[in-house]
Amino acid sequence: MEIRIEQECPQCGGALTMSETDRLLSCPYCGVKSFMLSAGAFRYHLPARAVPDDQELVWAPYIRFKGNIFLVNEAGIGHRVMDTTQLGFGLPGLPPSLGVRPQAMVLRRVTPDTGGRYLRLTTKARVILEKVVRLSSMRVERKKEVFAEDESGMVHIGSRMESREFSGHDRYLHRAFIGETLSFVYLPLINDGQRIRDGVTGSPLVDRAETGGLPMRGTRFNPRWRVHFLPTLCPRCGWSLDGEGDCLVMTCSNCDTAWALGERGLEPVDWQMVPGDQRTALYLGFWKVSTHLPEVGIASFADFIQRTNQAMVVRPQWHERVMTFWVPAFKVKPAVFLRMASQATLAQWRLDPEPGHVVPDLYPVTLPAREAAQSVKVVLAACTAARKHVFPSLPRIRLRETRVSLIFLPFIDMGHDWVQPQTSTAIAKTVLRFGRRL
Repeated sequence: MEIRIEQECPQCGGALTMSETDRLLSCPYCGVKSFMLSAGAFRYHLPARAVPDDQELVWAPYIRFKGNIFLVNEAGIGHRVMDTTQLGFGLPGLPPSLGVRPQAMVLRRVTPDTGGRYLRLTTKARVILEKVVRLSSMRVERKKEVFAEDESGMVHIGSRMESREFSGHDRYLHRAFIGETLSFVYLPLINDGQRIRDGVTGSPLVDRAETGGLPMRGTRFNPRWRVHFLPTLCPRCGWSLDGEGDCLVMTCSNCDTAWALGERGLEPVDWQMVPGDQRTALYLGFWKVSTHLPEVGIASFADFIQRTNQAMVVRPQWHERVMTFWVPAFKVKPAVFLRMASQATLAQWRLDPEPGHVVPDLYPVTLPAREAAQSVKVVLAACTAARKHVFPSLPRIRLRETRVSLIFLPFIDMGHDWVQPQTSTAIAKTVLRFGRRL
């Protein structure tokens, strides 16, 4: 579900329409680019109708979540894209979800000038997400080897894919939310003293006597909700940084540096690239997560190959190679995310990164580094061919001595697909484009 946001340019006041995933504001009127920074989740509201002077405008909070969910249990890995907007204020009579309203209407950002009062959350975001997970069904697919018996005994004759459904009610060993967008969307309510009305349509929702003593006055705008705008100038040399609306990492073509939007502003990113050749048409970023997993005895790449029971001969130098997980630094569908991460992680010994330099074909980084680290256990589960050696340990695994860097890999144009030559990792062009809307 695509959500559009009305936004004024902080420099010239021009009216813009942005996507909910955009963090970089680029004004077509004055040409100014600004990063948007908030102390917490972004807050939007549905447009409200005019409120009479003798009535009160209040805003009911809905928690907006969009992203990939991964659940791991003994059967395998279930995943799905979740897109939901759930009520965060416990008042019977209010819509439990906003449905298609956020998609059908252009939202506006909550500012000090919005007016009205804001009802406090009575349900935490984590509780709502847990509820949605429990109600979600996911399909687990796994490869099953097929054997037949002849005169010589059991003979392997091939394999087949099996799948089954499981839900959040089933016991799981690990759960991860990757690539999520979490925000608040407020529904306007009009309190006329007798009943609570929908502030968009004007239709009655709840009689005032049925609110059960819940505090309906709410609070005024909290200054912590204010969005701050940062200039997109390189902190090192002052050059204008390059990036697109949904990018989380911007690059400087003057000093070949990369900068991510952190909690306190722009922070330097340790980055490299694997050089391409004349066939290279695109560079896709991967987060390289270097870590130790002592609970499963993985400190080196050799440990990883042996522990996950890969059909590979361990080379002597792999014992000295620190284990790294290679995670796509861009949003894609969960099945593609796991496949690309697994292929790049298993073929990492073929990659030899060098210091990065800015080139025109760097694909935007849309997945933050912290979520790459959160995905390590899911990628480990996807790579392993010996579940009994790894899966039971997933709840206990804690990443040690973790370091994250950004590596751009070259991809060549193969018609409908982008293909990475060293690892044979491929992604359909349509899938990559769809990921920009996740």
